[in-house]
Amino acid sequence: MHLKEINLSNTSNYPNKKALLSLAIGGFGIGLTEFVIMGILPNIAGSLDISIPKAGHFIAIYALGVVIGAPTMARIANNLNPKRTLLFLMLWFTVFNTLSAFSPNYWVMMLFRFLSGMPHGAFFGIGAVVSGYLAKPEKAAQAMAIMFSGLTVANIIGVPLGTYIGQELHWSYSFMLVGIAGIATLCSLYFWMPKKELEEADNSRSTSPTAGIKNKKLWALIVLTTVGTGGFFAWYSYIAPLAINVTQLPEENVGYIMIVAGVGMFFGNFLGARMVEIFNPVKSVVISMLGMTTILLLNSIFASNGIAIYVLSFIIGVITFTISAPIQIAIIKAAKGSEKLGSSMNQSAFNMGNASGAYFGGLPMVFGLGFNYASVVGGVLACIGAIIGMAILYVEKQKRKKES
Repeated sequence: MHLKEINLSNTSNYPNKKALLSLAIGGFGIGLTEFVIMGILPNIAGSLDISIPKAGHFIAIYALGVVIGAPTMARIANNLNPKRTLLFLMLWFTVFNTLSAFSPNYWVMMLFRFLSGMPHGAFFGIGAVVSGYLAKPEKAAQAMAIMFSGLTVANIIGVPLGTYIGQELHWSYSFMLVGIAGIATLCSLYFWMPKKELEEADNSRSTSPTAGIKNKKLWALIVLTTVGTGGFFAWYSYIAPLAINVTQLPEENVGYIMIVAGVGMFFGNFLGARMVEIFNPVKSVVISMLGMTTILLLNSIFASNGIAIYVLSFIIGVITFTISAPIQIAIIKAAKGSEKLGSSMNQSAFNMGNASGAYFGGLPMVFGLGFNYASVVGGVLACIGAIIGMAILYVEKQKRKKES
């Protein structure tokens, strides 16, 4: 595959680094709101006078907002130019995340968390397409990696900072921090994101907004994302009990392990962009999924070692985020004519992977097995993802043979 196919006009004259940075700042804010709540959940529960399990509904309802909101918001904003679309999505994100800080009770918080999640998938999905417009033809994957780097930096810096603020001051300040990130994104998008060039690029391939949704390969890739990335979330959802009960580390070490994993995500994000320049995007995803299968199974065996858990967490972070750019490029190519909608739908798939991975990863504990078995489940899910990817490659190979 040639990355030139992703660019919808000759954008090589404006590889706008500031515009890409504005997308990364948005990614930072989104990553912050998605993950910081996990560290301040007891604080929220105590403030709203509800149980911690009930407060966990705020995490689930946000994910539901992402799943429903990604295709919905992409369709709503379809008639807007790319810059206005991104501004609309980030304005929505900023308003409802800020309002979350002032939630007086459980039901209001549930409503605001659902609405906060709605622009998440569409921002990343449309942002991925826009980053392709902004990049030089051969650098589309690296441009997408810059956008997703905001999410990884949020895991390294933003989430620990937001968690500390929420625990030491008040949980509402964590959401105010998200609101500040949203305002910073709005300002950077307004001043740095080009308008005319993006309109030209978008109009040059404007077709029916659902033209590419009928492609079977697109749906196969969405299933791959849902199942395969579920492998990572089966491990990540239970990283705290794994470290405390299996590795027998002090509770405060969990934060350090998550930071190490976040650093791995940062490097893996750019490594994945480099892989796309060497391999077919789907082949890159298969390689990453097979790597994830192996490392998760090793994690289930060696997680009891205090040093190994840090090393393995870093490697898992690296391998997982090598998938981001390749799968997004594969989706955009498969959804030809509906790039923004298809790309947004893939973000819904990531969140379905989050939910399904957490569910299946928890099943071994229901049957009395140890927390390290969540990694075994994760390895199985990643392996199934790799098999789906290999099936896609096989079908493509057979199709080329028939055409030749």
